[in-house]
Amino acid sequence: MDIFEFDKNQYVEKLCGVDEAGRGPLAGDVFAAAVILPKDCYIEGLNDSKKLSEKKREKLYDEIIEKAESYCIATASVEEIEQVNILQATYLAMTRAVQGLNISPDLVLIDGNRMPPQLNIEARCVVKGDATSASIAAASILAKVARDRYMLEIAKEYPEYLFEKHKGYGTKAHYEAIDKYGECKVHRHSFLKKYYEKLEEKNKAKK
Repeated sequence: MDIFEFDKNQYVEKLCGVDEAGRGPLAGDVFAAAVILPKDCYIEGLNDSKKLSEKKREKLYDEIIEKAESYCIATASVEEIEQVNILQATYLAMTRAVQGLNISPDLVLIDGNRMPPQLNIEARCVVKGDATSASIAAASILAKVARDRYMLEIAKEYPEYLFEKHKGYGTKAHYEAIDKYGECKVHRHSFLKKYYEKLEEKNKAKK
C-alpha cells in the first residue's frame, strides 16, 4: 500500500497529517506542521523528509503549499522547551499547527507513538507515519524546510556557530563552537547539561 492509498483508506473527508522537526538539536525552536491534502491529490516523490535531499524537499515544499486544502506551520520556542521540556514543547507546536488550520479536520494522524494531550479532536498516532501516510509526509517536509530556513536566519545572527551547516544538531563543529564561544540565546541549555558534566569529568581526570 502506498502513502496515498493509506490516506484514502482512512475513509474521512478531511484528513490532517501532523509531524515535527527539531526535537533533537541543541539549539533553536521546535517546529510542527499540519496538512490537509485534497482526497485526489498526488504529489510525485512525496516521502519522509529525512529520505529526501534538501533540493527535493524545497521543491516539494512549494508543491505541497500550492496543492494543500489547508496547512499551518507552528513552533514552540527555546524558552518554552526549557520551561516544559522538549516533549511537551513538541505537543504545543503540534497543537498550534492543528489549531491554525482554516479547515476543521475529521481525523488527525500524528507521526510517532505519542498523542498531544491538548488536541480536542479525533486523532491517532501512526508509527513511522512520515513514510506511511501522504499527509504526514507532507507535514514532515513543511516542518523540516521551515525549520531549516529559520536556522539559516539564525546563522546570520550568530555566524560563529555554523548553524547553516548543522542546523543546531550536536555535530563536532557545533560542540567546538560552544567550547570556544559559550552558549548563545538560541541554545537549549538543558540539552547541554550532560555535555558539560562530561567535560567536567574529563578536566578532573586530567588533574
